[in-house]
Amino acid sequence: MSKVPLDVVTDMFYRLPVKTLLRFRCLSKVFCSLIDSPDFVKLHLNHTVSTKTHLVLVLKGLHLYTADLDSLDEATPFDHYPEYIWGVTEVFGSCNGLLALSNSEKDISLLNPATKQMFNLPVENVDLPKKDCFRGFVFYGFGYDFVHDDYKIVRMVQFKKDKDDDLGIFLDYEVKVYSLKTNSWRKVVNLPNYLRLLFQFYYHLLHRRGYAVFASGVLHWVFPRRAELGIGDSLVGFDLGAEEFRVVPEPDYGDLEQDFVLDVGTLEGCLCVICNYARGVVDFWVMKEYGVRESWTKLFSIEQSRMTLKISFLKPLAYSKGSDGGDEKILMELNNRKIVWYDLKRKRFKTVRINGGPDSFGTDIYVETLIPPSNGSRIRGKKQQGEEEKKKQNRKKRDDFLSKGFKLVL
Repeated sequence: MSKVPLDVVTDMFYRLPVKTLLRFRCLSKVFCSLIDSPDFVKLHLNHTVSTKTHLVLVLKGLHLYTADLDSLDEATPFDHYPEYIWGVTEVFGSCNGLLALSNSEKDISLLNPATKQMFNLPVENVDLPKKDCFRGFVFYGFGYDFVHDDYKIVRMVQFKKDKDDDLGIFLDYEVKVYSLKTNSWRKVVNLPNYLRLLFQFYYHLLHRRGYAVFASGVLHWVFPRRAELGIGDSLVGFDLGAEEFRVVPEPDYGDLEQDFVLDVGTLEGCLCVICNYARGVVDFWVMKEYGVRESWTKLFSIEQSRMTLKISFLKPLAYSKGSDGGDEKILMELNNRKIVWYDLKRKRFKTVRINGGPDSFGTDIYVETLIPPSNGSRIRGKKQQGEEEKKKQNRKKRDDFLSKGFKLVL
């Protein structure tokens, strides 16, 4: 291999899976330097994303599970970091191989499951606007800022004036953005007034709707209908480059635009919305050119009268097209209980049975990449974590020994 030109080695290596590349790092200093270089990491990411390879499904029940997207036959418990990932741990975003995890609004981490590296974000307190108010619902979002080549997390906190305040519309939200490049948080000011009306109890507590959908450099949440105020459903976006909120144009729903529950998702990198009508029809729209209202296209409609299971929630996960140009299918999460393929031509659902998975779950997709979950400081690998734990145990034994020794002298 020493006689093979480095550019040829690079061309071979960036096509390989992460697990293989991690083994190759140990072969030589040259290979290690190549695989760790930022240019190679981006080259590997771009190839993996463009070829849609090395995709993994995440299932979040009481614990985390993963399943290979190519087979979808077996769920594997996610036990890389058992002391951090437990029952309350939520996956609130996935981007370029990184998962954003939270145990609470102060306990947030980024994890690359493929390299088994984790980075704990610096703790950022929630600043109450008044001493006598209470923290309410917390929204999260995670994505990539194309403008500044940065990964960012958004934490948006609602406040209540007292414990009986179910609306939480009397105080401004607190919105803070974490930048991985600077490893710091900053507060977003001059928030739009409509943000106070974003949270709706029965809508956002179901189906993890408080977690943003990332598409085209923007995080998206649904602004649910407020019939009592004459406000219909809408989409709210937070531009990670400009770090400001905007209202996202929606499809022309027609005469029945007030008669559905709206959900937002992403498919093949495109923003999509799912309209679940009370009359028993579900419409699926895709925005083919981001920000252009005229580019919204209705991809398909589902008549629930033909189904034995009522659809209360659909989340698109992946798109598949046969090699002969037929058999277009969409993989979706159905009602937090099933993974299904929907055949666009035959208009049929087919349940995917994954052995060993939880009965009820949320889902996400990540791609196996080499993207580090930190800016180079305080990153934690599994081996390093074990060494730190061993050092703690040794320090404790030493302290116990010294303590007993001093008691003997006294």
